[in-house]
Amino acid sequence: MDADDGFRGLDRKECLRLLAGVPVGRIVYTWHALPAVLPVNFCLDDDGAVLVRTSASSELVGAIDAAVVAFEADEVDAATHSGWNVVVMGTAMLVTDPAEHARLLRTGPRSWAPAPQEVFVRIDPELVTGRELVGGHTRCTVRLPS
Repeated sequence: MDADDGFRGLDRKECLRLLAGVPVGRIVYTWHALPAVLPVNFCLDDDGAVLVRTSASSELVGAIDAAVVAFEADEVDAATHSGWNVVVMGTAMLVTDPAEHARLLRTGPRSWAPAPQEVFVRIDPELVTGRELVGGHTRCTVRLPS
């Protein structure tokens, strides 16, 4: 990032702190050899892993189990032209350990669309990047043809 481009890079600790404060992010994965993006509610585990709770029969589970994925979340204030975004990249794995599953039933994310049989997906944060947009840049005006 150029020092004058209006962005400030965020370190890993700051990225995880910001992620912990928002309820929704997006999983970026491959579906039938094409990129796919799905918004999901989530929470962070104590070690910074992204946790998602979803239906065991969802297409998402089949597409991301043991796959490298990206997870992105952001917050934008259009009035002040400021905000941030964080991207976590890592391997997504279904939580299969019964003790871990039981722990996540108590402490993990709550599904916004409950299903009869739910599973937890864990994305280990192998690479965490983020940036903050510092407000104050002039608004770009686009003129549409009449």
